[in-house]
Amino acid sequence: MRYALLIYVQPWETTPEQDNQVMEAYNAFGREAMAADVMRGGEALNEAKTATSVRVRDGKTLVTDGPFAETKEEFGGFYLIEAANLDEAIKWAAKIPGATRGTVEVRPVADMASAPDETNQAPAGIAAG
Repeated sequence: MRYALLIYVQPWETTPEQDNQVMEAYNAFGREAMAADVMRGGEALNEAKTATSVRVRDGKTLVTDGPFAETKEEFGGFYLIEAANLDEAIKWAAKIPGATRGTVEVRPVADMASAPDETNQAPAGIAAG
């Protein structure tokens, strides 16, 4: 089963040396996950302040600079892995460096291939177009 490992961390000021240490820790995690053949993808995201939030209300598109909600932790990136079960996915999530400073949410990926009508499916809560 595929799992998204969503990384939420509180922004903090770092030195260039700390940045290098953090990047090496993430690179080490990526190498380990690839060697174990569980890695299916992933990306780091720019800071939340660079986000644009979009809402549609009464047919009008509302665009706001910044993230959807004010929180202490920001969504910083994700990994997409293949794991036998939730316990295995949790073990991988615990290895992500961001878990020591924030939270890693483990979420199963919906199996859209088994959806009744694959041609016009959208994630739950989102109207298909």
